Amino acid sequence: MRRFWYLASLARKSAWNRRGTLALVVLCIALSTLLLLGIERIRGQIRENFVQAVSGVDLVAGARGGSIQLMLYAVFHLGGATNNMGWESAQRIAAHRDVAWTIPLSLGDSHKGYPVVATSPDFFGRYRFRADRRIEFTAGRAFDALFDVVVGAEVARKLGYRPGSPLVLSHGNSETLLAEHADKPFVVSGVLAPTGTPVDRALYISLAAMEAIHLDWQGGAPVPGFRVRADQVRKFDLTPKSITALLVGLKSRSRVFALQREIGGWKEEALMGVMPGVAMDQLWRMLDTGERALLLISALVTLTGLAGLASAILAGLGERRRELAILRSAGARPLDILFLLACEGVMLVFAGIVAGLLGLVLLLLGIGPMLAERYGIVLYFSWPGREECLLLGSIVAAGFLTSLIPAWRAYRISLSDGLTLST
Repeated sequence: MRRFWYLASLARKSAWNRRGTLALVVLCIALSTLLLLGIERIRGQIRENFVQAVSGVDLVAGARGGSIQLMLYAVFHLGGATNNMGWESAQRIAAHRDVAWTIPLSLGDSHKGYPVVATSPDFFGRYRFRADRRIEFTAGRAFDALFDVVVGAEVARKLGYRPGSPLVLSHGNSETLLAEHADKPFVVSGVLAPTGTPVDRALYISLAAMEAIHLDWQGGAPVPGFRVRADQVRKFDLTPKSITALLVGLKSRSRVFALQREIGGWKEEALMGVMPGVAMDQLWRMLDTGERALLLISALVTLTGLAGLASAILAGLGERRRELAILRSAGARPLDILFLLACEGVMLVFAGIVAGLLGLVLLLLGIGPMLAERYGIVLYFSWPGREECLLLGSIVAAGFLTSLIPAWRAYRISLSDGLTLST
Protein backbone atom coordinates (compact mmCIF):
# COMPACT_ATOMS: atom_id res chain seq x y z
CA MET A 1 0.00 0.00 0.00
CA ARG A 2 2.89 2.37 0.79
CA ARG A 3 4.34 1.71 -2.66
CA PHE A 4 0.94 2.51 -4.20
CA TRP A 5 0.71 5.88 -2.48
CA TYR A 6 4.33 6.65 -3.30
CA LEU A 7 3.76 6.05 -7.02
CA ALA A 8 0.53 8.05 -6.93
CA SER A 9 2.37 10.96 -5.31
CA LEU A 10 5.13 10.66 -7.88
CA ALA A 11 2.55 10.73 -10.70
CA ARG A 12 0.96 13.86 -9.23
CA LYS A 13 4.31 15.68 -8.97
CA SER A 14 5.28 14.62 -12.47
CA ALA A 15 1.99 15.93 -13.89
CA TRP A 16 2.38 19.19 -11.96
CA ASN A 17 5.82 19.75 -13.52
CA ARG A 18 4.14 19.58 -16.94
CA ARG A 19 1.04 21.50 -15.88
CA GLY A 20 1.20 23.96 -18.78
CA THR A 21 0.72 21.26 -21.39
CA LEU A 22 -1.59 19.05 -19.37
CA ALA A 23 -3.84 21.99 -18.42
CA LEU A 24 -5.13 22.00 -21.99
CA VAL A 25 -5.93 18.30 -21.68
CA VAL A 26 -7.79 18.91 -18.42
CA LEU A 27 -9.70 21.78 -20.05
CA CYS A 28 -10.72 19.56 -22.95
CA ILE A 29 -11.98 16.84 -20.58
CA ALA A 30 -13.76 19.47 -18.47
CA LEU A 31 -15.59 20.83 -21.51
CA SER A 32 -16.50 17.30 -22.56
CA THR A 33 -17.85 16.54 -19.08
CA LEU A 34 -19.72 19.84 -18.99
CA LEU A 35 -21.36 19.13 -22.34
CA LEU A 36 -22.27 15.54 -21.49
CA LEU A 37 -23.62 16.25 -18.01
CA GLY A 38 -25.14 19.59 -19.03
CA ILE A 39 -27.29 18.02 -21.72
CA GLU A 40 -28.37 15.22 -19.38
CA ARG A 41 -29.10 17.62 -16.51
CA ILE A 42 -31.00 20.18 -18.58
CA ARG A 43 -32.95 17.43 -20.37
CA GLY A 44 -33.96 15.80 -17.10
CA GLN A 45 -34.89 19.03 -15.34
CA ILE A 46 -36.92 20.33 -18.28
CA ARG A 47 -38.91 17.10 -18.22
CA GLU A 48 -39.36 17.45 -14.48
CA ASN A 49 -40.59 21.03 -14.87
CA PHE A 50 -43.17 20.00 -17.44
CA VAL A 51 -44.37 16.97 -15.51
CA GLN A 52 -44.68 18.79 -12.19
CA ALA A 53 -46.23 21.99 -13.58
CA VAL A 54 -49.72 20.57 -13.22
CA SER A 55 -51.01 17.59 -11.25
CA GLY A 56 -54.38 16.15 -10.40
CA VAL A 57 -55.85 17.11 -13.80
CA ASP A 58 -57.35 14.08 -15.52
CA LEU A 59 -58.26 15.70 -18.82
CA VAL A 60 -57.65 18.93 -20.69
CA ALA A 61 -60.62 19.54 -22.98
CA GLY A 62 -60.44 21.86 -25.96
CA ALA A 63 -61.19 22.30 -29.63
CA ARG A 64 -60.14 19.38 -31.77
CA GLY A 65 -56.61 19.71 -33.10
CA GLY A 66 -53.12 18.88 -31.88
CA SER A 67 -53.07 17.44 -28.37
CA ILE A 68 -49.52 18.62 -27.70
CA GLN A 69 -50.30 22.11 -28.99
CA LEU A 70 -53.33 22.34 -26.70
CA MET A 71 -51.30 21.25 -23.67
CA LEU A 72 -48.38 23.57 -24.38
CA TYR A 73 -50.56 26.61 -24.97
CA ALA A 74 -53.26 26.13 -22.34
CA VAL A 75 -51.12 24.83 -19.46
CA PHE A 76 -47.59 26.05 -20.23
CA HIS A 77 -48.47 29.17 -22.29
CA LEU A 78 -46.06 28.14 -25.05
CA GLY A 79 -46.62 28.15 -28.79
CA GLY A 80 -49.44 29.58 -30.82
CA ALA A 81 -53.10 29.95 -29.98
CA THR A 82 -55.48 27.05 -30.55
CA ASN A 83 -59.10 27.23 -31.62
CA ASN A 84 -61.57 27.99 -28.85
CA MET A 85 -64.28 25.70 -27.51
CA GLY A 86 -67.81 26.93 -26.87
CA TRP A 87 -68.89 27.93 -23.37
CA GLU A 88 -71.97 25.73 -23.63
CA SER A 89 -69.73 22.70 -24.25
CA ALA A 90 -67.65 23.63 -21.21
CA GLN A 91 -70.81 23.81 -19.10
CA ARG A 92 -71.97 20.47 -20.43
CA ILE A 93 -68.69 18.83 -19.44
CA ALA A 94 -68.81 20.44 -16.00
CA ALA A 95 -72.31 19.00 -15.46
CA HIS A 96 -71.28 15.48 -16.49
CA ARG A 97 -71.98 12.80 -13.88
CA ASP A 98 -68.32 11.67 -13.82
CA VAL A 99 -66.83 15.16 -13.41
CA ALA A 100 -65.88 16.41 -9.94
CA TRP A 101 -64.64 19.88 -10.90
CA THR A 102 -63.55 21.98 -13.86
CA ILE A 103 -61.33 25.04 -14.34
CA PRO A 104 -61.98 27.11 -17.50
CA LEU A 105 -59.02 28.87 -19.11
CA SER A 106 -59.15 31.64 -21.70
CA LEU A 107 -55.96 33.08 -23.18
CA GLY A 108 -55.06 35.55 -25.90
CA ASP A 109 -54.08 38.80 -24.20
CA SER A 110 -50.83 39.75 -22.51
CA HIS A 111 -49.08 42.34 -20.38
CA LYS A 112 -45.50 43.35 -21.21
CA GLY A 113 -44.77 39.94 -22.69
CA TYR A 114 -46.47 37.93 -19.93
CA PRO A 115 -49.62 35.92 -20.77
CA VAL A 116 -52.98 36.89 -19.32
CA VAL A 117 -55.18 33.96 -18.26
CA ALA A 118 -58.89 34.42 -17.68
CA THR A 119 -60.27 31.79 -15.33
CA SER A 120 -62.65 31.21 -12.43
CA PRO A 121 -61.85 31.70 -8.72
CA ASP A 122 -61.73 27.89 -8.44
CA PHE A 123 -58.33 28.03 -10.13
CA PHE A 124 -56.66 29.18 -6.92
CA GLY A 125 -58.25 26.43 -4.86
CA ARG A 126 -58.21 23.51 -7.31
CA TYR A 127 -54.96 23.92 -9.21
CA ARG A 128 -52.15 21.64 -8.02
CA PHE A 129 -48.47 21.42 -8.93
CA ARG A 130 -45.47 19.33 -7.84
CA ALA A 131 -47.58 16.38 -6.68
CA ASP A 132 -50.20 18.03 -4.44
CA ARG A 133 -49.04 21.56 -3.63
CA ARG A 134 -51.60 24.36 -3.66
CA ILE A 135 -51.29 27.88 -4.98
CA GLU A 136 -50.75 30.37 -2.17
CA PHE A 137 -50.79 34.15 -1.91
CA THR A 138 -47.89 36.18 -0.55
CA ALA A 139 -50.01 39.33 -0.53
CA GLY A 140 -53.61 40.30 -1.23
CA ARG A 141 -56.38 37.98 -2.37
CA ALA A 142 -58.00 36.45 -5.44
CA PHE A 143 -59.85 38.72 -7.88
CA ASP A 144 -63.20 39.91 -6.58
CA ALA A 145 -64.05 43.11 -8.40
CA LEU A 146 -64.49 42.99 -12.18
CA PHE A 147 -61.17 44.67 -12.99
CA ASP A 148 -59.06 42.91 -10.37
CA VAL A 149 -55.98 41.02 -11.52
CA VAL A 150 -53.79 38.49 -9.70
CA VAL A 151 -50.13 38.42 -10.75
CA GLY A 152 -47.63 35.56 -10.58
CA ALA A 153 -44.51 35.77 -8.45
CA GLU A 154 -42.15 36.53 -11.33
CA VAL A 155 -44.43 39.17 -12.83
CA ALA A 156 -44.64 40.92 -9.47
CA ARG A 157 -40.87 40.72 -8.94
CA LYS A 158 -39.89 41.88 -12.42
CA LEU A 159 -42.44 44.67 -12.76
CA GLY A 160 -42.58 45.72 -9.12
CA TYR A 161 -46.30 45.06 -8.63
CA ARG A 162 -48.05 44.74 -5.30
CA PRO A 163 -51.73 44.88 -4.24
CA GLY A 164 -53.17 48.18 -5.40
CA SER A 165 -50.83 48.64 -8.36
CA PRO A 166 -52.61 49.75 -11.57
CA LEU A 167 -51.86 48.13 -14.92
CA VAL A 168 -53.19 47.95 -18.48
CA LEU A 169 -53.55 44.76 -20.51
CA SER A 170 -52.61 44.45 -24.18
CA HIS A 171 -54.56 42.73 -26.93
CA GLY A 172 -52.75 39.67 -28.31
CA ASN A 173 -49.80 37.74 -26.95
CA SER A 174 -46.91 39.07 -29.02
CA GLU A 175 -44.00 40.91 -27.46
CA THR A 176 -44.14 43.52 -30.22
CA LEU A 177 -46.15 46.72 -29.98
CA LEU A 178 -49.78 45.86 -29.31
CA ALA A 179 -53.04 47.76 -28.95
CA GLU A 180 -53.79 48.31 -25.27
CA HIS A 181 -57.06 48.13 -23.40
CA ALA A 182 -56.17 51.49 -21.87
CA ASP A 183 -59.80 52.50 -21.35
CA LYS A 184 -60.30 49.60 -18.91
CA PRO A 185 -57.37 49.56 -16.46
CA PHE A 186 -56.94 46.83 -13.88
CA VAL A 187 -55.80 46.89 -10.25
CA VAL A 188 -53.62 44.18 -8.69
CA SER A 189 -55.63 42.40 -6.01
CA GLY A 190 -53.12 39.70 -5.10
CA VAL A 191 -49.62 38.35 -5.63
CA LEU A 192 -49.02 34.60 -5.83
CA ALA A 193 -46.22 32.77 -4.04
CA PRO A 194 -43.41 31.35 -6.21
CA THR A 195 -44.19 27.91 -7.63
CA GLY A 196 -41.42 27.27 -10.14
CA THR A 197 -44.11 26.68 -12.80
CA PRO A 198 -45.67 28.79 -15.59
CA VAL A 199 -48.06 30.16 -12.94
CA ASP A 200 -45.25 32.51 -11.88
CA ARG A 201 -45.16 34.11 -15.33
CA ALA A 202 -48.86 34.84 -15.83
CA LEU A 203 -51.55 37.30 -14.82
CA TYR A 204 -55.01 36.05 -13.85
CA ILE A 205 -58.32 37.81 -14.38
CA SER A 206 -61.95 36.66 -14.30
CA LEU A 207 -63.75 35.35 -17.37
CA ALA A 208 -66.17 38.26 -17.07
CA ALA A 209 -63.25 40.71 -17.18
CA MET A 210 -61.97 39.10 -20.38
CA GLU A 211 -65.39 39.62 -21.93
CA ALA A 212 -65.60 43.18 -20.63
CA ILE A 213 -62.37 44.41 -22.21
CA HIS A 214 -63.44 42.98 -25.61
CA LEU A 215 -67.00 44.32 -25.73
CA ASP A 216 -65.99 47.02 -28.22
CA TRP A 217 -63.57 44.78 -30.14
CA GLN A 218 -64.30 42.60 -33.13
CA GLY A 219 -61.95 40.54 -35.31
CA GLY A 220 -58.96 41.46 -33.17
CA ALA A 221 -59.41 45.23 -33.51
CA PRO A 222 -61.53 47.98 -31.91
CA VAL A 223 -64.91 48.54 -33.56
CA PRO A 224 -64.80 51.96 -35.28
CA GLY A 225 -67.16 54.47 -33.70
CA PHE A 226 -68.19 52.17 -30.87
CA ARG A 227 -66.78 52.43 -27.37
CA VAL A 228 -67.86 50.95 -24.07
CA ARG A 229 -66.49 52.74 -21.03
CA ALA A 230 -65.38 50.84 -17.93
CA ASP A 231 -68.37 52.12 -15.96
CA GLN A 232 -70.77 50.84 -18.65
CA VAL A 233 -69.60 47.23 -19.04
CA ARG A 234 -71.87 45.86 -16.28
CA LYS A 235 -74.89 46.71 -18.42
CA PHE A 236 -73.87 43.95 -20.83
CA ASP A 237 -73.98 40.19 -20.54
CA LEU A 238 -70.44 39.20 -19.57
CA THR A 239 -70.95 35.46 -19.87
CA PRO A 240 -68.09 34.12 -22.02
CA LYS A 241 -68.90 32.92 -25.52
CA SER A 242 -65.91 30.61 -25.72
CA ILE A 243 -62.79 29.57 -23.83
CA THR A 244 -59.39 28.18 -24.75
CA ALA A 245 -59.45 25.00 -22.67
CA LEU A 246 -61.07 23.31 -19.70
CA LEU A 247 -59.12 21.50 -16.98
CA VAL A 248 -61.18 18.55 -15.78
CA GLY A 249 -60.93 16.53 -12.56
CA LEU A 250 -62.92 13.31 -12.32
CA LYS A 251 -64.63 11.60 -9.42
CA SER A 252 -62.95 8.36 -10.46
CA ARG A 253 -59.90 8.22 -12.72
CA SER A 254 -61.08 4.88 -14.06
CA ARG A 255 -63.66 6.83 -16.07
CA VAL A 256 -61.12 8.98 -17.89
CA PHE A 257 -61.08 6.92 -21.11
CA ALA A 258 -64.88 6.76 -21.25
CA LEU A 259 -65.23 10.54 -20.86
CA GLN A 260 -62.43 11.14 -23.37
CA ARG A 261 -64.27 9.05 -25.97
CA GLU A 262 -67.55 10.75 -25.17
CA ILE A 263 -66.09 14.24 -25.59
CA GLY A 264 -64.39 13.27 -28.83
CA GLY A 265 -67.65 11.86 -30.20
CA TRP A 266 -69.82 14.93 -29.66
CA LYS A 267 -71.60 16.05 -32.82
CA GLU A 268 -72.49 19.51 -31.53
CA GLU A 269 -68.85 20.65 -31.54
CA ALA A 270 -65.53 19.14 -32.60
CA LEU A 271 -63.77 18.68 -29.27
CA MET A 272 -61.12 16.45 -27.79
CA GLY A 273 -59.96 15.45 -24.33
CA VAL A 274 -56.23 15.21 -23.71
CA MET A 275 -54.68 13.30 -20.83
CA PRO A 276 -51.71 15.40 -19.65
CA GLY A 277 -49.43 12.41 -19.04
CA VAL A 278 -50.10 10.92 -22.48
CA ALA A 279 -49.54 14.27 -24.22
CA MET A 280 -46.24 14.73 -22.41
CA ASP A 281 -45.13 11.21 -23.39
CA GLN A 282 -45.91 12.08 -27.01
CA LEU A 283 -43.83 15.24 -26.69
CA TRP A 284 -40.86 13.35 -25.25
CA ARG A 285 -41.07 10.76 -28.02
CA MET A 286 -40.95 13.54 -30.59
CA LEU A 287 -37.88 15.01 -28.92
CA ASP A 288 -36.22 11.66 -28.24
CA THR A 289 -34.29 11.58 -31.52
CA GLY A 290 -32.88 15.05 -30.95
CA GLU A 291 -31.92 14.20 -27.37
CA ARG A 292 -30.13 11.05 -28.47
CA ALA A 293 -28.31 12.98 -31.18
CA LEU A 294 -27.12 15.56 -28.64
CA LEU A 295 -25.94 12.81 -26.26
CA LEU A 296 -24.11 11.09 -29.13
CA ILE A 297 -22.36 14.34 -30.04
CA SER A 298 -21.43 14.83 -26.38
CA ALA A 299 -20.04 11.28 -26.20
CA LEU A 300 -17.96 11.89 -29.32
CA VAL A 301 -16.62 15.13 -27.83
CA THR A 302 -15.71 13.20 -24.67
CA LEU A 303 -13.88 10.56 -26.71
CA THR A 304 -12.04 13.36 -28.50
CA GLY A 305 -10.94 14.74 -25.12
CA LEU A 306 -9.72 11.32 -24.01
CA ALA A 307 -7.87 10.89 -27.29
CA GLY A 308 -6.18 14.20 -26.57
CA LEU A 309 -5.19 12.84 -23.15
CA ALA A 310 -3.53 9.79 -24.70
CA SER A 311 -1.85 11.92 -27.35
CA ALA A 312 -0.45 14.38 -24.80
CA ILE A 313 1.03 11.61 -22.64
CA LEU A 314 2.39 9.74 -25.67
CA ALA A 315 3.94 12.91 -27.06
CA GLY A 316 5.75 13.47 -23.78
CA LEU A 317 7.19 9.97 -23.57
CA GLY A 318 10.12 10.87 -25.80
CA GLU A 319 11.17 13.58 -23.35
CA ARG A 320 10.57 11.32 -20.35
CA ARG A 321 12.57 8.29 -21.44
CA ARG A 322 15.53 9.31 -19.29
CA GLU A 323 13.19 9.92 -16.35
CA LEU A 324 11.70 6.47 -16.73
CA ALA A 325 15.14 4.89 -17.08
CA ILE A 326 16.29 6.57 -13.85
CA LEU A 327 13.23 5.23 -12.08
CA ARG A 328 14.12 1.75 -13.29
CA SER A 329 17.64 2.14 -11.98
CA ALA A 330 16.22 3.24 -8.62
CA GLY A 331 14.36 -0.07 -8.32
CA ALA A 332 11.07 0.63 -10.08
CA ARG A 333 9.63 -2.41 -11.83
CA PRO A 334 8.13 -2.26 -15.34
CA LEU A 335 4.67 -2.68 -13.80
CA ASP A 336 5.41 0.32 -11.57
CA ILE A 337 6.08 2.39 -14.67
CA LEU A 338 2.82 1.18 -16.21
CA PHE A 339 0.93 2.08 -13.02
CA LEU A 340 2.64 5.47 -12.87
CA LEU A 341 1.46 6.50 -16.33
CA ALA A 342 -2.02 5.02 -15.85
CA CYS A 343 -2.37 6.81 -12.51
CA GLU A 344 -1.32 10.08 -14.11
CA GLY A 345 -4.00 9.68 -16.80
CA VAL A 346 -6.73 8.90 -14.26
CA MET A 347 -5.71 11.95 -12.18
CA LEU A 348 -6.07 14.17 -15.22
CA VAL A 349 -9.51 12.69 -15.92
CA PHE A 350 -10.59 13.32 -12.33
CA ALA A 351 -9.31 16.88 -12.52
CA GLY A 352 -11.24 17.39 -15.75
CA ILE A 353 -14.43 15.95 -14.24
CA VAL A 354 -14.19 18.22 -11.18
CA ALA A 355 -13.61 21.24 -13.41
CA GLY A 356 -16.55 20.16 -15.59
CA LEU A 357 -18.84 19.90 -12.55
CA LEU A 358 -17.82 23.38 -11.43
CA GLY A 359 -18.49 24.62 -14.95
CA LEU A 360 -21.92 22.99 -14.84
CA VAL A 361 -22.76 24.84 -11.62
CA LEU A 362 -21.75 28.15 -13.21
CA LEU A 363 -23.74 27.29 -16.35
CA LEU A 364 -26.91 26.55 -14.36
CA LEU A 365 -26.47 29.74 -12.37
CA GLY A 366 -25.96 31.67 -15.61
CA ILE A 367 -28.75 30.36 -17.84
CA GLY A 368 -31.17 29.34 -15.07
CA PRO A 369 -32.61 32.85 -14.50
CA MET A 370 -32.92 33.41 -18.26
CA LEU A 371 -34.88 30.17 -18.81
CA ALA A 372 -37.05 30.89 -15.78
CA GLU A 373 -37.82 34.39 -17.05
CA ARG A 374 -38.50 33.48 -20.68
CA TYR A 375 -40.03 30.01 -20.43
CA GLY A 376 -40.87 29.40 -16.78
CA ILE A 377 -38.36 26.50 -16.67
CA VAL A 378 -36.50 26.33 -13.37
CA LEU A 379 -33.01 24.80 -13.41
CA TYR A 380 -31.21 24.10 -10.16
CA PHE A 381 -28.02 22.40 -9.05
CA SER A 382 -28.22 19.09 -7.28
CA TRP A 383 -25.77 16.29 -6.63
CA PRO A 384 -25.36 13.91 -9.58
CA GLY A 385 -28.08 11.29 -9.70
CA ARG A 386 -27.80 7.64 -10.60
CA GLU A 387 -27.67 8.12 -14.38
CA GLU A 388 -25.20 11.00 -14.08
CA CYS A 389 -22.96 8.95 -11.78
CA LEU A 390 -23.00 6.19 -14.41
CA LEU A 391 -21.92 8.76 -17.01
CA LEU A 392 -19.11 9.99 -14.76
CA GLY A 393 -18.05 6.42 -14.04
CA SER A 394 -17.99 5.73 -17.77
CA ILE A 395 -15.73 8.74 -18.33
CA VAL A 396 -13.34 7.57 -15.60
CA ALA A 397 -13.31 4.01 -16.97
CA ALA A 398 -12.74 5.26 -20.51
CA GLY A 399 -10.00 7.57 -19.23
CA PHE A 400 -8.30 4.67 -17.46
CA LEU A 401 -8.43 2.47 -20.56
CA THR A 402 -7.15 5.35 -22.70
CA SER A 403 -4.26 6.03 -20.33
CA LEU A 404 -3.22 2.38 -20.64
CA ILE A 405 -2.08 3.10 -24.21
CA PRO A 406 0.77 5.43 -23.24
CA ALA A 407 1.32 3.39 -20.05
CA TRP A 408 1.90 0.24 -22.09
CA ARG A 409 4.25 2.17 -24.37
CA ALA A 410 6.18 3.38 -21.33
CA TYR A 411 6.26 -0.19 -19.99
CA ARG A 412 7.87 -1.41 -23.23
CA ILE A 413 10.35 1.46 -23.26
CA SER A 414 11.38 0.83 -19.66
CA LEU A 415 12.10 -2.81 -20.49
CA SER A 416 14.35 -2.03 -23.46
CA ASP A 417 16.10 1.20 -22.53
CA GLY A 418 17.69 0.62 -19.16
CA LEU A 419 19.98 3.58 -18.54
CA THR A 420 21.02 3.89 -22.19
CA LEU A 421 18.93 6.01 -24.50
CA SER A 422 18.32 4.79 -28.03
CA THR A 423 19.83 6.84 -30.82
